[in-house]
Amino acid sequence: MSDLRSVEPAEALLEGLNGPQREAVTWGEGPLLVLAGAGSGKTRVLTHRIAHLIYTRRARPGEILAITFTNKAAGEMRERVERLLGHSTRSMWLSTFHSACARILRSEADRLGYTRAFTIYDQADSRRLAKRSAEAVGVDMTRYKPAAIQARISDAKNRLLDVDAYRREAQDPFDEMMADVYASYQRQIHAMNAMDFDDLLLRTVELLERYDDVRARYQASFRYVLVDEYQDTNRAQYRLLQLLVGDGSDGPRNITVVGDDAQSIYGFRGADVRNILDFERDFPEAHVVKLEQNYRSTETILAVANAVIANNRGAIAKELWSDLGTGEQVQLRELDDEHAEARMIVGEIRRLLDEGAAAADVSVLYRTNAMSRAIEDQLVRGDIAYQVIGGTKFYERAEIKDAIAYLTFLVNGADVVAFSRIINSPRRGIGQTSLARITAQAQTLGTDVWDVAADAASVPGLAAAATKALTRFMETMAELRELAREGLGVAELLQAVLERSGLIAALEDERTIEAEGRIENLEQLVAVAHEFDDEHGEEASLELFLQELALVADADTRRSDSGLVTLMTLHNAKGLEFPVVFIAGLEDGMFPHSRSIDEGALEEERRLFYVGVTRAMRTLYLTHARRRAVFGSPSVAMRSRFVDEVPAHLLDVPARRSSPTSWSSGAGDGAQASAAAYRLGEDVLHAAFGEGVVTALEPGGVIVVRFAGDGSERKLMADYAPLSRP
Repeated sequence: MSDLRSVEPAEALLEGLNGPQREAVTWGEGPLLVLAGAGSGKTRVLTHRIAHLIYTRRARPGEILAITFTNKAAGEMRERVERLLGHSTRSMWLSTFHSACARILRSEADRLGYTRAFTIYDQADSRRLAKRSAEAVGVDMTRYKPAAIQARISDAKNRLLDVDAYRREAQDPFDEMMADVYASYQRQIHAMNAMDFDDLLLRTVELLERYDDVRARYQASFRYVLVDEYQDTNRAQYRLLQLLVGDGSDGPRNITVVGDDAQSIYGFRGADVRNILDFERDFPEAHVVKLEQNYRSTETILAVANAVIANNRGAIAKELWSDLGTGEQVQLRELDDEHAEARMIVGEIRRLLDEGAAAADVSVLYRTNAMSRAIEDQLVRGDIAYQVIGGTKFYERAEIKDAIAYLTFLVNGADVVAFSRIINSPRRGIGQTSLARITAQAQTLGTDVWDVAADAASVPGLAAAATKALTRFMETMAELRELAREGLGVAELLQAVLERSGLIAALEDERTIEAEGRIENLEQLVAVAHEFDDEHGEEASLELFLQELALVADADTRRSDSGLVTLMTLHNAKGLEFPVVFIAGLEDGMFPHSRSIDEGALEEERRLFYVGVTRAMRTLYLTHARRRAVFGSPSVAMRSRFVDEVPAHLLDVPARRSSPTSWSSGAGDGAQASAAAYRLGEDVLHAAFGEGVVTALEPGGVIVVRFAGDGSERKLMADYAPLSRP
């Protein structure tokens, strides 16, 4: 009877699953690769497989190691498994990589020269130690932020590089300096009986590689290893899993990995898509199940996603499909510039809300945080409440506040808050003690903090180094104030502030993706200033500019009880879904991002587009601009190659209108005439992409050009492309 009772609930677990889902849940021993397309129910498969292993008595809870990437995901998975089983799963190892490694290391710490009571450093602790280590080897901390140094150390550990291996890889003086910092960091953290988050993985791999008995014990303990989001694993995580499942000489390697190579978008964090692409090479006996039925999106939206991702060479073939119906065409809109684009997006949102849609059903996605600014401005003007996920609203970002504080202090030398914000940003070696002495002197004398700071030598108790740094700072501020008094435009003045203050240089020195994003945000602020100058002409002033910014920022804080429109980058959208999705800024150089094009990461950009498209449930808008401001200067933009990869019959493109900011279809007599001006085989010169040859003429004023520089073939609008004849 007990056997029958164990079979019945196991069968019940399969109810409501489609064929491939059932296959994945019930598969027996050996490696299993579950290729789970977007919206295909991967979490359901993973949790049901865990429950099925227990119900069929192939494993006890304590013999299962199930790994996911976040504590939230691990908690949700545990809750779902417990609901399926009807009892607690306390003995099951269901956790993140880091939690599982910490648990192993607590038991084996002495093998690596630690005690069981070792401390785990969080990111803030790691940054403090990185700063101390950098100072110990003589790094100029006015140039490098602890966060940037800590990020370099983290990257090395995730690639399983110890200090010696990192030093061998060094290619320039910066890398050699970082090797010295890394060595100091590791000496100190070990001496303090501590590990950072990356050490948890690195040290566990070291433990399992060095001690055969420990490795054998854990391989025997974990009869089944299951991993979620396998496409996001890095080198250290990949090696850890290899060590835990063994080489197969002692029995089947019972590892189940669930993921989607088409959603591998975290290469900049160290994730390696090759881990999932090469799974069958690493495990030749692997069984593969493809989950291709999507439960989220319409057939048209999936057709767009399938068509674009098919252009990636390094991909596992699969075809998402849905039984939710064809749905409406994807809305493609071409606008004159980013402001027209923002007006169109917000206008459509307003129409949807007026027709009864919920604000929470709408999301606007973009490639970089800086792109949100024009959209945010329009939402504020339209009194539409919104939220920014995974980031901060534009005018609340630290680098934006820093730049505005510089401008504020130029106008108001008595503003202690602005002075306090900028005095050590970027770092100048003027700490809180020095700041307190400066502000106390201003209060004592009853004068502006500007005047006190300008006479640094008279500040009681100010150290010599701080006096020197303050003097240099105030000399720079005096030069900038003189520029402002000479009537320099706000945009030019802001540009001078960013350069002379060292804000841009400090971010460039960080050499991180995050710092590049902050530079892009500052470029957007310069664009805001250019727009202000153009709009106000002779009436433009720094005081009026700051007033307008304050009013916009104040409006940003308003909230509505009717729900919020969601703004976020495409990276932050992964795992989410919305009935209505806008993907903005679809121009080459914006998306795909110019950095990714330069670094040969185009396939990851295409996967990111795939992720964005598959967030949409029923309505999807793709928008791009013919011109977009870069540092305030309008630049001709070319439609993203990803848009050109979408079959035309899937798109709804309104006919071109006479208005310069109207939507465009690329159709019309004028466009046809322009295209006709070019001949097949004709040599052309593009302002950004160099020499090319015309390979095709298409309806709607489109010419196809193959460029010699990278061999790419691009579709261009004859009316707008910056082409000439060599």
